[in-house]
Amino acid sequence: MSDTPRPWWQSWTVLAPPIALVVLVITFGDHIPAWLAVLLAVVLGGAVLAAVHHAEVVAHRVGEPFGSLVLAVAVTVIEVALIVTLMISGESGADSLARDTVFAAVMITTNGIVGISLLTGALRFGVAVFNPEGTGAALATVAALSALSLVLPTFTSSPGPEFSPPQLSFAALASIALYAMFVSTQTGRHRASFLPVPTGAAGAPTTATVPPAESGASPASHEQGHQAAPSARAALLSLGLLLVALVDVVGLAKVLSHSIESAVKAAGAPPSFVGVVIALLVLAPETLAAVRAARREQVQISLNLGYGSAMASIGLTIPSIAVATIWLKGPLLLGLGATQVVLLTLTVAVSILTVVPGRATRLQGGIHLVLLAAFVFLAIKP
Repeated sequence: MSDTPRPWWQSWTVLAPPIALVVLVITFGDHIPAWLAVLLAVVLGGAVLAAVHHAEVVAHRVGEPFGSLVLAVAVTVIEVALIVTLMISGESGADSLARDTVFAAVMITTNGIVGISLLTGALRFGVAVFNPEGTGAALATVAALSALSLVLPTFTSSPGPEFSPPQLSFAALASIALYAMFVSTQTGRHRASFLPVPTGAAGAPTTATVPPAESGASPASHEQGHQAAPSARAALLSLGLLLVALVDVVGLAKVLSHSIESAVKAAGAPPSFVGVVIALLVLAPETLAAVRAARREQVQISLNLGYGSAMASIGLTIPSIAVATIWLKGPLLLGLGATQVVLLTLTVAVSILTVVPGRATRLQGGIHLVLLAAFVFLAIKP
């Protein structure tokens, strides 16, 4: 406690984002050799860890669920910009890029982030406890967004798995409305439903589940215990570095995409699997942040990150793509195939059974991870 703290500018979490940004600027747009790809992967890992650290600082300052919301929206906005840029460039597979990326994000978040968080919490504390009201509302919104934007295009009267212009406009407006309603619910009068559930020694919810606003405790103390909240200056610095780190993560994933594509071809996997790998890289900050929250017995924060990222991915991507079609030429394929619809339906059904009790064992976490493995396997061997 008596050690003098290092100056803020000497912390690796402060230095990593700008260094990664410089590396990104130098290498962006080039086809890189294998040795440089390995180096970029290391830089990418540093940017991911820095993003998680700064997201936790911001979350500690503003309190939950705002912290999870900031990270989910920030990542998704940058991801949407990347998708639109790739579609405008007219690269191979651009007509289905939005669908493949969004569906991969949905499967990774609802099965990967949720599954690893539940498994981590259950292994560490015996049972993972969360709020079924808030989590159920999030799951319902994800299911509605997925069905309206990714399933319906396959069954409309329009030729091919795509919307007509009026149908696409409706889907975009519906996506914005659903996402806006959820955010207003999550950050408004029902905020307590999205806060971590206090638990006893055996992992069972305690009777002290009174929302912070009603018990007289501040949200920050409810979520972070006795740790002092960072200053406004430190939070603003972390917010800026978080945005820089997220730009680094998405940009470096784009730079590495050519190397990933070569590796995918060498492995005999279909080109669409490149989108899955990039989605895994882009969602790495949320995944790591969710696991860290689960290790602190705050599984609700993990679920906020998982379902929040899925919602933001659909709720922001579809409207953006709808606007981009004003100047984009060619078809926009949004409808899922039969195999993908089965996986999505199974994911929603299993998620309902997981969420309803408000507590989960390692079994539920393992089931979600098996579903993610099935998605990845079928993406490689369709």
